[in-house]
Amino acid sequence: MDEFNAITGGTPDENPVNIPAAQDVLPEAKLADLPEKLREGAALAGWNELLPVQAKAIPYLFSQRDMMIQSRTGSGKTGAYLFPMLEMVNPLENTTQVLILVPTRELALQVATEAELLGRTTGVRSIAVYGGVGYRAQLDAFKAGAHIVIGTPGRILDHLLRRSLSLKYLKYLIFDEADHMLSMGFYPDMRRVQSYLPEHPISTSMFSATFPPQVMRLTGQFLRDPGFINLSSDHIQVTETEHVYYSVPGMDKDRSLVRILEVENPLSAIIFCNTKLHVEYVATVLQRFGYDADLLTSDLSQAAREKVLDRVRQGTLRFLVATDVAARGIDLPELSHVIQYEPPEDPEAYIHRAGRTGRAGGSGTAITLVNITERAELLRIGKRFGFAIEERPLPSDETVQQVVSERITALLEARLRGRDKLKTERMQRFIPLARSLGENDEDGLLAMLLDDFYQEEFYGPVEPPSGEERRETQPPSRRLEPRSGQASERRGGHPGRQSGSGRRRPR
Repeated sequence: MDEFNAITGGTPDENPVNIPAAQDVLPEAKLADLPEKLREGAALAGWNELLPVQAKAIPYLFSQRDMMIQSRTGSGKTGAYLFPMLEMVNPLENTTQVLILVPTRELALQVATEAELLGRTTGVRSIAVYGGVGYRAQLDAFKAGAHIVIGTPGRILDHLLRRSLSLKYLKYLIFDEADHMLSMGFYPDMRRVQSYLPEHPISTSMFSATFPPQVMRLTGQFLRDPGFINLSSDHIQVTETEHVYYSVPGMDKDRSLVRILEVENPLSAIIFCNTKLHVEYVATVLQRFGYDADLLTSDLSQAAREKVLDRVRQGTLRFLVATDVAARGIDLPELSHVIQYEPPEDPEAYIHRAGRTGRAGGSGTAITLVNITERAELLRIGKRFGFAIEERPLPSDETVQQVVSERITALLEARLRGRDKLKTERMQRFIPLARSLGENDEDGLLAMLLDDFYQEEFYGPVEPPSGEERRETQPPSRRLEPRSGQASERRGGHPGRQSGSGRRRPR
């Protein structure tokens, strides 16, 4: 069983993680009840009271119980784990006692800044480590002693391999935005980091906006008998479909779709259009942008139709563009996303479209692109059928650039870690050229190489696994790795893309 199957419950006889409810409900914390030095830090940060996630989670983290905490970005979860960590760390011990894993450099910097502010009076030292920058400053910070280390899994692993970071005296492990880390492809690095954890028990908590099956499997690998806190309901949200819409300008709808795909990063998706003409246009746009996309319309020959459907059944086609008529009656594998390039012409069609994701105990996202007039009708559909539809801001070019930079940095650093000594020695001959290109403003050459590498690694097609790796009892989609951050250790880190499995066709 490959690594991706391991976190998605690939084998049918594998039981899901059982998360018991907290047997002893602890009273909520209040700011006035916190130790004096923490209250002083809160005052310096301008805090007057604890936010709900902080009030509920802090008592459990103080009790050192492993916890799963469902909380959205911006809800105050950083303070929820920093307050207990700052109190329980011994500043007199010059060792790393807390490891906080985060998906992005921006979040690492944000958490480190907040730790510095809240812990100003504690004597606790924190450091943020992430890829895309040199190692010198980070190495110097480790030598000076860092009690709390906040970083992306890939760069944390780099320091562990370099032995510049030791987890021998670790007491606490925090996963922040665990769902985001998995969507970026950090699972292999997270598992390798786990091999460096100390043998003695440590307290582990996982914060995530949702707990889909992938994250649930991760909890089973890192947490012991965890409790669960959900700020919105009394159950773990693993089966619900998230409904989202973007308001997009009609003249820029195709480019808006591309930006949305980059940020949302669907594992697999069907993109619905209302007409065959639009299906052909959207599929062409996606293909020209380098996405692994194909179309399905009633005009296709039977042979062409079967060819597309075979890729769908095998789980090797990431984006299928289709009309309602063409997709009717097709049993699609599990889809992470349903994207409606244009809203359906009748409300019931929306339900049928959205219902193609979030099946069989999974979670999914239904995204609709709307203009001003379509927005009102879409909201009426949500009201009619009793579900909320969240509006998200259309990603800017700057946002897309930031997201892509994060991913390609993770990809490149993971590939570098996977090189053997001979390949590392061989690449030395190109270092002078790399420096020369950077110094001579050869931006076009470097951008071309990065673009080709990114598209090949992130969006290129994959071949189905070999026959011996297939399981008749396993849905084909389970075999498709989340091409969303890092390749396998041979190629850079994707769970499931290993030697002899999921290799792409040469181009």
